[in-house]
Amino acid sequence: MLGKISIIGGLDKDGNPEKVQRLDIAAGEVLAVVGPTGSGKTQLISDIEQYADGETLTGRTILIDEQPMDQGSEDKELRHLVAEVSQNMNFVIDMSIEEFLLMHAQVRAINNPQKTIQKVLTISNELSGEPVFPTDNLTRLSGGQSRALMVADVATISNAPVVLIDEIENAGIDRLKALKILTGQGKIVLLVSHDPTLILMARQRVIMKNGGMDKLYQTTVEEKKILEGLIGQEKHFASLRDHLRSGKRIGMKNENKEEWYRGQSFGTLSAEYQQIPGGNAQGARSEDAGETRDRDSN
Repeated sequence: MLGKISIIGGLDKDGNPEKVQRLDIAAGEVLAVVGPTGSGKTQLISDIEQYADGETLTGRTILIDEQPMDQGSEDKELRHLVAEVSQNMNFVIDMSIEEFLLMHAQVRAINNPQKTIQKVLTISNELSGEPVFPTDNLTRLSGGQSRALMVADVATISNAPVVLIDEIENAGIDRLKALKILTGQGKIVLLVSHDPTLILMARQRVIMKNGGMDKLYQTTVEEKKILEGLIGQEKHFASLRDHLRSGKRIGMKNENKEEWYRGQSFGTLSAEYQQIPGGNAQGARSEDAGETRDRDSN
């Protein structure tokens, strides 16, 4: 079982040594890769996927449990080291979900494939707002359903110990739960994200700049406290979103006296919205009323 991977620094775009010369990620940990567009995030991920050994543009070396990867290795476990889940992922193969998962389970020599398939479907439906069924055709799945199924597949069937996740905040799935599921399986998760909640969920984050690893931060106790607040807000907005998507109303009762969702911070949110330029609904109504009075007086 893989214990850790290490990234040995190379050079930035100007040919200068990277400020972070070594980065270790242990099994079950999350590393957030952050930085503006063009800062080198994609190249870092590419170096890991290629098991770089000084031959890429950056000159980085990837160590697997302190050993460099032999590109000619016949070890199947090593050749399937990395799995990837991106925001732009859809199936093109024309078969049912069950057929696809059964084929993958057989390739991985899973002992009880039917039980494993059911587990994958359960996890997938926890991550996606719209459930999928074994007989559903892969090509008819939405983007969110496809990515939820792939996360569940990677966590349950794939033996890849390293998972690369690219901007999962735009993937249409419960990304917080996805991270917990993957790390709970002992996977090393490398996360490219601009989402502060996801970034703070990582034990450490590397800041990319000018093609190089510029800074390496451990998530502090203070940041973890901020994370708790962000997760609370995530849950609140997720409940609100699901409520609205199901066709319900908020802050009121219908004709059958059914209680609708009432978020504790909804009033606070409304107050904050009214402070945003152009967001003062009350002011807009007052102005409309003023215009009406002017028209009446004329």
